[in-house]
Amino acid sequence: MQARILRLNLAGQPLDWLTWQEASCLYVRDLVTWSLGGIVQRVRGGFNRSGERSALDLASIIACGGARMARPRNRPPLTNRALFFRDVHTCLYCGSIFKSAELTRDHVIPVSKGGMDSWENVVTACRRCNQHKGNFLLEDIDMELLALPFCPNAAEYLALINSERIRGDQMEFLRSQFSRRRQQDWLLH
Repeated sequence: MQARILRLNLAGQPLDWLTWQEASCLYVRDLVTWSLGGIVQRVRGGFNRSGERSALDLASIIACGGARMARPRNRPPLTNRALFFRDVHTCLYCGSIFKSAELTRDHVIPVSKGGMDSWENVVTACRRCNQHKGNFLLEDIDMELLALPFCPNAAEYLALINSERIRGDQMEFLRSQFSRRRQQDWLLH
């Protein structure tokens, strides 16, 4: 797997992950305003009239300009993969760690009782705990959460969805924008 390139807006806010091909297009269109981190990849192009070959050195973190300043998403999309990483593959009812295939998304307040499918109302649960909880509220069946669900900020979300391929310089940059609690959590990993 190739490393991805972290794209920022001009204010230094993280936006998304790019492939080297997408980043190359931004460099060629002269939309990369500044960069940080090490070189992820050198891309070689064609030869000019004097026989010199063109090359682009792609940095691991790039800030891009454009017609208007892009803003990070207010609410990152909720996916099981990101949810399971947020909760460190731990069932938030029994505290056991599982593989992704053994986990489910549980609505703390069931949808049938007015609960929303949102970051603040869903937790990672093993199949056994999810079936035990069923369609009940926690207080109705004497179950407790080990941690409160929360919505990750843009930097936390980007770290969650790319956790296996993230470079040290990218993680250092993202970690500086984590909430204080998440900074401590990531230091433990």
